Amino acid sequence: MKTDAFALRHIGPRESDLQHMFKTIGVKDMTQLLYETFPDGIRLKQDIELDPAMTEYEYATHITQLGAKNKVFKSYIGLGYHPAIVPPVIQRNIFENPGWYTAYTPYQAEIAQGRLEALLNYQTTIIELTGMEIANASLLDEGTAAAEAMTLLFDVRTRDQKKNNINKFFVSEEILPQTLSILQTRSTPLNIELVVGNHETFDFSEDFFGAILQYPGKYGQVFDYAGFINTAKSKEIKVAVAADILSLVKLTSPGELGADVVVGTTQRFGIPMGYGGPHAGYFATKEEYKRSMPGRIIGVSIDVNGNRALRMALGTREQHIKREKATSNICTAQVLLAVMAGMYAVYHGPKGLQYIADKVHASAVTAAKALSIIGVNQVNSAFFDTILVKADAAKVRAIAEKNEVNFFYPNNDSVSISFNETTSLSDINTIVAIFAEAAGKSAVHVSQLENTAQLPEKLIRTSSFLQHEVFNNHHSESQLMRYIKKLERKDLSLNHSMISLGSCTMKLNAAAEMLPLSMPNWNSIHPFAPADQAQGYLTMLRKLEQQLNVVTGFKGTSLQPNSGAQGEYAGLMAIRAYHISRGEGHRNVCLIPSSAHGTNPASAAMAGMKIIVTKTTPEGNIDVEDLRARAIEHKDDLSCLMVTYPSTHGVYESSIIEITKLIHDNGGLVYMDGANMNAQVGLTNPATIGADVCHLNLHKTFAIPHGGGGPGVGPICVNEKLVDFLPTNPVVATGGKDAISAISAAPYGSALVCLISYGYITMLGAEGLRSATEHAILNANYMKARLEEHYPILYSGECGRAAHEMILDCREFKQNGIEVTDIAKRLMDYGFHAPTVSFPVAGTLMVEPTESEDLAELDRFCDAMISIRKEIANVTAEDTNNPLKNAPHTLAMLTAERWDFPYSREKAAYPLEYIADNKFWPSVRRVDDAFGDRNLVCSCAPIEAYIEN
Repeated sequence: MKTDAFALRHIGPRESDLQHMFKTIGVKDMTQLLYETFPDGIRLKQDIELDPAMTEYEYATHITQLGAKNKVFKSYIGLGYHPAIVPPVIQRNIFENPGWYTAYTPYQAEIAQGRLEALLNYQTTIIELTGMEIANASLLDEGTAAAEAMTLLFDVRTRDQKKNNINKFFVSEEILPQTLSILQTRSTPLNIELVVGNHETFDFSEDFFGAILQYPGKYGQVFDYAGFINTAKSKEIKVAVAADILSLVKLTSPGELGADVVVGTTQRFGIPMGYGGPHAGYFATKEEYKRSMPGRIIGVSIDVNGNRALRMALGTREQHIKREKATSNICTAQVLLAVMAGMYAVYHGPKGLQYIADKVHASAVTAAKALSIIGVNQVNSAFFDTILVKADAAKVRAIAEKNEVNFFYPNNDSVSISFNETTSLSDINTIVAIFAEAAGKSAVHVSQLENTAQLPEKLIRTSSFLQHEVFNNHHSESQLMRYIKKLERKDLSLNHSMISLGSCTMKLNAAAEMLPLSMPNWNSIHPFAPADQAQGYLTMLRKLEQQLNVVTGFKGTSLQPNSGAQGEYAGLMAIRAYHISRGEGHRNVCLIPSSAHGTNPASAAMAGMKIIVTKTTPEGNIDVEDLRARAIEHKDDLSCLMVTYPSTHGVYESSIIEITKLIHDNGGLVYMDGANMNAQVGLTNPATIGADVCHLNLHKTFAIPHGGGGPGVGPICVNEKLVDFLPTNPVVATGGKDAISAISAAPYGSALVCLISYGYITMLGAEGLRSATEHAILNANYMKARLEEHYPILYSGECGRAAHEMILDCREFKQNGIEVTDIAKRLMDYGFHAPTVSFPVAGTLMVEPTESEDLAELDRFCDAMISIRKEIANVTAEDTNNPLKNAPHTLAMLTAERWDFPYSREKAAYPLEYIADNKFWPSVRRVDDAFGDRNLVCSCAPIEAYIEN
C-alpha cells in the first residue's frame, strides 16, 4: 500500500474491492463501465495537465512555506473587516471539528437539532442587537446582504409605488465602497436607479421607494439617523441600515430608530478575517416582511409528542419551490460562521460583549486624545471604533508599514484608523509614535485607557439584550465545551456515516486540506491589505485559478462569488455584459430546461432575463426538438441556455454538443451549472461540451465542507469571449479589462477556504482527480445495481448506467400508505441522513455516494434501503401505526415505561445488526412544520409565549 498517496486516502474503495463491485454491476473493469456510461464524443483525448500530486506531508510543508510569504501586520484598515479573537474553545470544538463542519443543510430537522439550536442563538443575537423582529440564519457577507435589503424593499413597495413604477433607491455616500459596488451590480438588471448622496441633504422626493444608511459611517462618524428615518417614513420611503454589529452593544439599535431592515456582518464576533471570508452576513427585518425575506430562517415548532423542536421555517420562499419567483437566489448561507458568531455571543454574554465594546471604544478615544496632544487631530465629532485623522497620508503610510502597521488612506491628507478587540495599550503607543514621527514631534506615552465616551448622549444604548439563559450560563470554558458537545451529539455529520445527497456531493473533507485554515499567516490577513503583504495568498489564488482553468478547459476564472448561486448570477451577468458590448443588449431570453436546479431560474430573474422553460423527455433528458423550436423562436433575443451536465437526473446526455451548437447558432451563449462537476473532472469538461461559462461548487466537487449549509464558494470559469467581463472590486482591482462590478464584498470572495480546494487539487493531481471521478461513477453504479431490484430507478443512460447519482422512484409506495418522507425519517433509525428528497422529481430520492465512501459503507446504506423496502411491503395504507410512519424513534421512546406500538422496541431502534455498534439517536420525533409556520418564532423565547389561543 502506497501510504503517502493522498488519492489512496481520499478515494474509498480498495483495489481488492473492485472485482466484486465490477461483478455486481456486470462489467469486467473500469474501462467497460466508463464506455457504457460516458458518451465517447465528449471524452477528453488526453489527461489534463497539472503539476505532479504532492503527498500530505509535502503539501503541509509547501503550504507552510507559502503562508510565510504573507505578512501579518497590525490591521486598522476597517471597512467592515477587523482582527477578531477566536476563542480557543470555539476554534477547537467548532471551527476545527468535523462534527460541525461536515454537516449538511438542516433539511432533515430531526437529526440537526444541535445546529438548529446554535443558529437560533445566532438569530436571537441579531434580533436583539439590531432591535428588529425577525432575522435569518445568515447571508453571505455584508455587501450582498445590503443588496438583498434593496431588493426586499423594492418587492414590498406600496401598491401606488408599483403602479407608478417608482424605482429610485437612495444610497448614503457613507456606505462601504464594496457594498456600493454590489448595489450597482444588483440594481442594474432590475431597473432600480441608485442615487448616491449625502443623507443630510436628501430631498425625499416621491420618486424614491427606499434608502440605505451606514451606521457608523465608513470612516467612523456616528450619525443620528432618527430624523432621516422619520421623514422617510412620512414619504413612504423604507429605510435599510447597514450596521456594525459590535457598535450596537453601545449604540441605540437601528430598530429603535425606526429602520425597516438592518444588515451587516458578524465577522468581528470571533471569525478570522481570512483575506475576506467566509464570514456570516446578517439580515434582520420586521415580521410583516417575513415572506419577502431572503435566506433561511430557523423557527421553533413542536414534534408529534408536542415537545419543542426546531426546523427551517417558511420554506416555500426558497428557490426549489418558487423558482424565478423566489425571494432571492440565495441557497447557501454561512452556517458554520454563524454558529461560531452565535457561540461567541453565548460565551461572552451581554456583560462580556459590553466589556469588549467598551474596550474597543476606549481604545479609539484614547488614541484620538493622545494624537491631539501632539497636534494631530481627528475630524469625527462622534465615533465608536474608527477615527479619521488629518495628516500627510504618504508620509504616515511609509512609517506605518515600516512598523508593520496598516491604516486606510481615503485620500492624500486623511488616515482612517479602526480599532478592534485585539488592540492593546502597546498598540496605541505604536500608533501615536508613527504619527509623531510623521509630524516631526515627540510621542506621548499612553499608560491607561480613557473611559469617557465620544458618542451622542441620545444614541447611547439603554435597552437590554441577550437576557435569555443561554447567553448567561456558559462563560467558563468547561461550560461552553460541554454545551457545544451537547449540541454536536444531536447532529448527524460525515464523521458518523455517509450522506448520500444527490446533487450535493458530500465527499470527504480531508484533514490535510483543513489544517492550514487555522494558521495565522493564512487567517489573519485583511482583504484590503497591500498586495506585497499577501503574496502567499495571491500565489495560491492565482494557482487555483489556473488549476480550475485546466479542469474546465477555459481561459479565465473569478474566485469572487461566495456561493454556487452567486456563481450562477456572476456567470449570467458576464453573459449580459458580453451581449451589451456587442451592441446586442436586447438579448435577454434565457432558456432553462424544466429539470434545472431551482437556483437557475431564480438567478436568471435576478439578472433581469426573460425565462423560457423548455421540456424534458419521458427519459428525463432535454427535449432537443422543443429546445430547437424555442431557440429559433427567440433567436433575435436569445441570451443563453442554462444547462446542468450530467443532467440533474443523473445521466450523461449524448445530445449535449448538438444542444450547445444549437444555442450558438441562434446567437446565444451556454451557461453550464457546475453542480454535477464531480462526474466530469478529468474525463470531460465544460469547454469540450460547448459551454461558454460555468460555475463550480468548490463546496461540492472540490472538497470545501458544507458546514451545515455554508460556507460555499462558487467561482466562475469562462472562455475567451467572457474573460474581459470577470468581476472586479472597488478597493482591490480584480477581473477583466471590462469587468462587471462586484458580485461579493471581498476581492477574492471567501479566500480562506479556497485553500481547501487548492490542497485537494494539489494533492490529487491530474491522475487522482480523474480517478476520483471514475470512482464516483463506480460507486453510484454499484449502488444502482444493488438497489434496482428493490426500487425503480427513474432514469439511466443509453446502456442502463447512471452517472454519479441516481433517482429512486418511491411513488408506488403510496399504495402502502408510505410517502417518500417516511423513508427519509426511517433512514435516521438506521443511522443515515436521507438522500435528496423529492428533487428533481416529487416522491423520489436522489442518491449520490461520492468517491470517498468505501465498499463497507456503501453496503451498509444499501442494506438499510433494502431493509426499509421490506418494511414497506409489510404495511398497508390502513396500517398507520408502523415503524415508517412513527420514525424516527428517539431514545426517550425506547426507554419509556409504556410501549404502545405493534412492533418491538428492537425493531424500532435496531432493525439491522450493525446499528447497535454505532447507534445515532435522533433527539426529537417527527417535526410539525405547519405548526411552526403558523406560530413563527425565530428566537430563543419560549414558544408558549407565541402560540395563538
